[in-house]
Amino acid sequence: MAKSYEVLSMLIPNGGYVQVGDTYEGIEFIECEPITKKEYEAGFAKYEAFKAEKELASAAAKEALLNKLGITADEAALLLS
Repeated sequence: MAKSYEVLSMLIPNGGYVQVGDTYEGIEFIECEPITKKEYEAGFAKYEAFKAEKELASAAAKEALLNKLGITADEAALLLS
């Protein structure tokens, strides 16, 4: 299950808030547009799909870079070791 800070990072990626505890009531919106409690709670249901999409995009970018360089993941690992 998603953590409160993960959901907030997804909903407000540029920050601008402070959270004390892990409830909506503990969020203070300082330099960002406030979200509603309903949006916050709905974010928990959306987080897993968001995370999977982000990981898929990262894997695709990695694969594209390896193809551009003309090397395999194993060869890249050798270069970095």
